[in-house]
Amino acid sequence: MLDYHIHTLPNGIRVIHKQVSHTKIAHSGFIMDIGSRDELPQEQGLAHFWEHMAFKGTAKRKSFHIINSLESVGGELNAYTTKEKICFYSSVLDKHFERSFELLTDITFRSIFPEKEIEKERGVILEEMSMYLDTPEDAIVDEFDDVVFSGHPLGNNILGSKESVSGFMKQDFLNFIDRNLSTDTLAFCSVSNWPFEKVVKLAEKYLAGIPTITKHRDRVPFLKYEPKAITIEKSISQAHCVIGCPAYALNDDRRIPFFMLVNILGGPGMNSRLNLAVREKHGLVYTIDANYSTYIDTGLFSIYFGTEKKQLKRTTSLVLKEMKKLREKPLGSLQLHTAKEQLMGQLAMAEESNMGLMMMMGKSILDQGKVEPLNEIFDKIKSIDSGHLVDIANDVLREDQLSFLNYVPN
Repeated sequence: MLDYHIHTLPNGIRVIHKQVSHTKIAHSGFIMDIGSRDELPQEQGLAHFWEHMAFKGTAKRKSFHIINSLESVGGELNAYTTKEKICFYSSVLDKHFERSFELLTDITFRSIFPEKEIEKERGVILEEMSMYLDTPEDAIVDEFDDVVFSGHPLGNNILGSKESVSGFMKQDFLNFIDRNLSTDTLAFCSVSNWPFEKVVKLAEKYLAGIPTITKHRDRVPFLKYEPKAITIEKSISQAHCVIGCPAYALNDDRRIPFFMLVNILGGPGMNSRLNLAVREKHGLVYTIDANYSTYIDTGLFSIYFGTEKKQLKRTTSLVLKEMKKLREKPLGSLQLHTAKEQLMGQLAMAEESNMGLMMMMGKSILDQGKVEPLNEIFDKIKSIDSGHLVDIANDVLREDQLSFLNYVPN
């Protein structure tokens, strides 16, 4: 059972901690319920740009001092941006935990967005875009978001566009933060050998002075989906394809059964149905996988593969055939048992990573108000029956509801 502690400061910031006595590393970070879907149309890419700019100067530190603060003691400082979250996090030896806590607080709440640094980082992000555009297996997955969530903020690329990124100024960051940052929708999470009481004292030392900020923000819900089939010619040597559609939201009771279904179809195991049917049996792909991402109001199911241009039609047909089997043929008792054991094993191994555990706790507290213990998730997995999986497959994996995005060599 996940043994964690939570403390809410008077300003609304929640502190979540798990003590792991045998580790010498302290993983910690601020996770905020802010992401690219919260950008206005003219702000596309601003959340990700903020992630970069947090390392470029605060009221008391220049860029070099931020970078050097933890690196000089063998630690790591990093960040990420998703559609619904921004996270600043670090990993250090336990004796440097307070140093990392203070630094993370500084970059999260006291960034000053120096104009000269904005100009420099603008170039870095434009290079990041170019790198991603030169990697079709990454670019097609991001572009598929716009196919499924067309006209909605969830469809926008997290990096933004060259036009939007080229125009951001200091005031844009300040406006975005002012509109979205709220102390009751952010959390500090940590996993280390420190006792919870000492972590709370640090939180009171560094976070008590943060003023209470309460913002009411209504995210635009995703309501309208129309299946599309799009083929784009590019200067590439291999055809790339993504197939998918909207799926269940984060708090939908069908989320875990569908996650298991996706795992059976194209999860990380070499025994996934798509891997066995398309790679092992026919040798048509090097990589083929299925993914399921959840958001607060919807989800996204997708399958990705790359193959020879002349094999694109055949490979697509094999993928659709495997999805049809899931819709029409219930799993036998042994197949169902194996699928459950495999998923439970994968989830348990994921929780072995203390950094991953730290991030998962923060995200879970923000999204669900709790961290669900592994044994409760296991109980839900054990209760899944094959008939339920067939019903879900027929609800989501309907061929007439699928969208297709193909990149083909010109």
